[in-house]
Amino acid sequence: MNERTRCCIAGGGPAGVMLGFLLARAGVEVTVLEKHQDFLRDFRGDTIHPSTLEVMYELGLLEDLLRLPHEELHGIEAHFGERVLHLADLSHLPTHCKFIAFMPQWDFLNFLARHAQKFPQFRLRMQAEVTDLLLENDRVVGVKVHTPEGMLDVGAELVVAADGRSSIVREHAGLELVDLGAPIDVLWFRVPKKAGDPPQAFGYVGAGQFMVLIDRGDYWQCAYVIRKGSFEERQKRGLQPFREEIGRCAPFLAGRTGEIAQWDDAKLLSVKVNHLRKWYREGLLCIGDAAHAMSPVGGVGINLAIQDAVATANLLAPKLLNHTLHIGDLKAVQDRREWPAKLIQRVQVFLHKHLLERIFDSAETIPPPLLLRITEKFPKLRRIPARMVGMGFRPEHIAAR
Repeated sequence: MNERTRCCIAGGGPAGVMLGFLLARAGVEVTVLEKHQDFLRDFRGDTIHPSTLEVMYELGLLEDLLRLPHEELHGIEAHFGERVLHLADLSHLPTHCKFIAFMPQWDFLNFLARHAQKFPQFRLRMQAEVTDLLLENDRVVGVKVHTPEGMLDVGAELVVAADGRSSIVREHAGLELVDLGAPIDVLWFRVPKKAGDPPQAFGYVGAGQFMVLIDRGDYWQCAYVIRKGSFEERQKRGLQPFREEIGRCAPFLAGRTGEIAQWDDAKLLSVKVNHLRKWYREGLLCIGDAAHAMSPVGGVGINLAIQDAVATANLLAPKLLNHTLHIGDLKAVQDRREWPAKLIQRVQVFLHKHLLERIFDSAETIPPPLLLRITEKFPKLRRIPARMVGMGFRPEHIAAR
C-alpha cells in the first residue's frame, strides 16, 4: 500500500498532534501517524502550562478547552517535612491564564485532534506504527508504517519525528544523541483522594524522599522520584515497605497506600536527559522529546514540545505550501528552539545534582536550600521561577495567517 502527503508526522503526542493541527490550519496536507489505537495512556504528564494555554487562546480554542474537566495551580509550593515553602507565584505572568492546568493528556490530545479534523488537509491514522524510513539518494522521502491492514509506505516532502524519547525515526536517521545523564527514575501510581486533603502543593520532601502529587479530581496521581536503578531493590524488599515509604513522605496518604495492590500498579519511568547534536537531515526534522528528552522536574517537557510545534509550523508552513522547503529551513527550527531546551536541561541537571542527590543522600528531611528560603522571604522573587516554569525561555506565538 502507498500514500503520499506533503508532511508526515511520526507520533501522535502533544508535539505531533499540535504540529499537524497547525500545518492543516495553514493549508498544508499532513498525516499524523500514531501507533496506539487511542490516546488513553495513564501516568503521562498532565500539565498544560500558561505558555501553551496562551497558544490555545491565540487559536481561539481556550474557552472550549477549559470547559473540559481540569484542576488549576496558581502557585507552586513544596513541603519540607512540616515546613511549607512558596516557590513560584504565577499570578503576575503576562498571559491570559495565570495558572497551570492539570488535565489528562488524552483529553487534551482528543480535543486537539477533534479540532484538527475540521480541516480537510488533516489526517490522523491510529494503529499506524512507523518502523523505518524511505530513502532516495540519502534523502528521507517518507516512512514505512505497520498497520492492521498490512505494511504501508507514506511518501512525504517532509518527515517530522515527534515519536518521543525512544524515537524509532531518530534511530533510523542515524542522528547523534548527546546524553547528559539522569540520576533519577520515577514511579507513577495513584491513591484515592479524600475530603479534607491538603490543596495541591506539588512537591513533598521527606527523609531521602521526593514526591509530586497531581490532583486528578477523585484521586492523586503520584510521581515518586527514586535514585536511578533502585526500583529492583524496592521490589525485593516487598510492597508493604514501599507503601510505608510513601506514607512517610506524605503522611496524609499513609492510610490509603493499600490501593497499590501489586507492583503492576506502579509504573516505572526511566528518566533520560539528552539532546540531538543535529535535529535534521535532508527531508527529516526531529522535535519534542525526539530532539531533546527532558527530565520530569518542573513538568515542562510537554510545553517545550508544544513550543517546538508552533515554531516549526510558523517557519515551515509557507515553505511546504510553496514547495520551497530547503535543509536550511530545518536548521532554522533548530536554531530557534535548541537554546531554550538546552537552558531548561541545564537547570534540570543542576537540580538533579544539587537538590535531588542531596535529598537521596540524607537520612533526615533536608532543610530547604538557600535559594528556596530566599524566595520564601522575598515574595517578588517567586515571579522568576514562575516565569521559567510557566513560560520557558522563549515562548512561541501563532503566526498571523
